Amino acid sequence: MENREQIVRDGLANMGIARLTPMQEEVIEAVEEHPEVVVLSPTGSGKTLAFLIPIVHHLRPNAGFVQALVLTPTRELALQIEQVFRHLKTPFKVVCCYGGHPFWMEANSLKEAPALLIGTPGRIADHLRRGTVSPDLIDFLVLDEFDKSLELGFDEEMVQIRDSLGRLSKTVLTSATDALEIPAFVGLSAPLKLSYLDQAGTAERLEVKLVRSEHHDKFGALVNLICQLGESTMLVFVNHRDAADRLSSMLLEEGIISDVFHGGLEQPERERSLIKFRNGSIKILVATDLASRGLDIPEIGHVVHYQLPETEEAFIHRNGRTARMKANGCAVLVLAEAEELPYYASADIEPLPLDRESELPSAPEWTTVYIGAGKKDKLSKVDVVGFLIQKGGIEKADIGRIDILDKMAFVAVKRHLAHELVRAVRNQPVKKLKPTIGVSW
Repeated sequence: MENREQIVRDGLANMGIARLTPMQEEVIEAVEEHPEVVVLSPTGSGKTLAFLIPIVHHLRPNAGFVQALVLTPTRELALQIEQVFRHLKTPFKVVCCYGGHPFWMEANSLKEAPALLIGTPGRIADHLRRGTVSPDLIDFLVLDEFDKSLELGFDEEMVQIRDSLGRLSKTVLTSATDALEIPAFVGLSAPLKLSYLDQAGTAERLEVKLVRSEHHDKFGALVNLICQLGESTMLVFVNHRDAADRLSSMLLEEGIISDVFHGGLEQPERERSLIKFRNGSIKILVATDLASRGLDIPEIGHVVHYQLPETEEAFIHRNGRTARMKANGCAVLVLAEAEELPYYASADIEPLPLDRESELPSAPEWTTVYIGAGKKDKLSKVDVVGFLIQKGGIEKADIGRIDILDKMAFVAVKRHLAHELVRAVRNQPVKKLKPTIGVSW
């Protein structure tokens, strides 16, 4: 156990974490001591580490079979959990499985059983049906954002998976809401429930304001709002995929750089949108409610409800993308001239006057360059920095966040240098490869 503790300490240090939060420490202790734990905590509060660290303590080295399973509702969340586990730099193998990823690649990775398996219910159930995963000795189960999995219609898959697990000694459920009764198929008898939903505290840090358009078409009001908010990061919510695509295109026509995030995009496109948002290449992300929960996206200055959600719960989850982790935030409702205030919004919500003389925000300082090589090619962040400095002739200060995926890398570079940099390095080798390199749009 001392060795495991050292592994965790070293891993946290590698992640730049000096100490865990009181919530994380309390959850870790509870999971260590109780067989069944339900954790209710806002998105972004750090509960991933709170269940991964007990898993590290629990895993046995060189066991040769899957010991722990983490189920998540979305591919993005599965990948984020895998990334956090890898940052801990444990000696334990992890495999992440999700739809939109080639099944055969996952099956190959599973031939040597990982200690930890992470995935979405649909894909994990598929592996169980095909026999590429043996559930017989899994004894630690985490259902992360379990209510969202049910909301997305994974009931049958979750029942199938849970019924296949006959040796569980630990079950952890997490959720960002207390609105849903835990279904019987989960098999909990007397769980310890920990709630950190502190909605009152969040409400104190969250301002909610109203922008009222003078016309039926409220796009002009949104443009004025964006101009007025300037450099603030913004998550603009709409209700449907086509609305997100259309609104982002309209903003671009106005000279406002943005991107989209919704379930109709292919997985690589969704990853690219999030990467650009995280690294500062875009300040505005137009999204459906898929972005309201379970995503590791940076602190948002403003949540904008361009189309109003149908339920109060959806409203709360959208607003939860800002005013997180003790920070302040602001949610803005944009209403057309005759549009009624929704029932879940306060009748005395503060109006936000618009300054129609505000100028368009300048383009973000950063843009994203893609490199057609990644982890599978043994490409590291050190390799990327050295390559861009030596072959591209730029300074380290001109390089921002670097994200390296399996077969692709994305690098934030100063916008005014990007195209000249790409021309300079386009035919240059990196790690004995000559990958495709370009500016990501």
